[in-house]
Amino acid sequence: MRIAQNRGLTLIELMIVVAIIGTLAAIAVPTFTSYRVKAQRTRTILELGVIEKEVLGYYIENDSFPETLADIGMDTLMDPWNRPYQYLRIEQPDGKKVKLGKARKDHFLVPVNTDFDLYSMGQDGKSVAPFTAKNSRDDIVRANNGGYHGLASEY
Repeated sequence: MRIAQNRGLTLIELMIVVAIIGTLAAIAVPTFTSYRVKAQRTRTILELGVIEKEVLGYYIENDSFPETLADIGMDTLMDPWNRPYQYLRIEQPDGKKVKLGKARKDHFLVPVNTDFDLYSMGQDGKSVAPFTAKNSRDDIVRANNGGYHGLASEY
């Protein structure tokens, strides 16, 4: 009659298990990170749409755009990176566009909106007016007076 021996893991078996877990983690972490970034961008695009609707509703009621997001109660809304959304009223009550120097611009340096700018500064939290600038590439923007919502780098 043979007695079963209790045998633990050898060092080689343990190293193989650790290598397998490390390989799976190396595959899973970048995939998870990319899905997380996509989810954050999607959330930002949806929230820009909500803010835009509130701004346009304010315009319908008051015949002018709000000065700030506080005028529509959206100043405390934060993007996924915990930063406030940026808003710039371009069209003034008299119909003039006096803030075009600060307005967001495309690669030809032409303003992308004529009514108001609305955007998130993206993951890096940095932004400048031209979409082509390095600090603006990850911004999520509203352009073409609401015809486009997405990454500045894809505009």
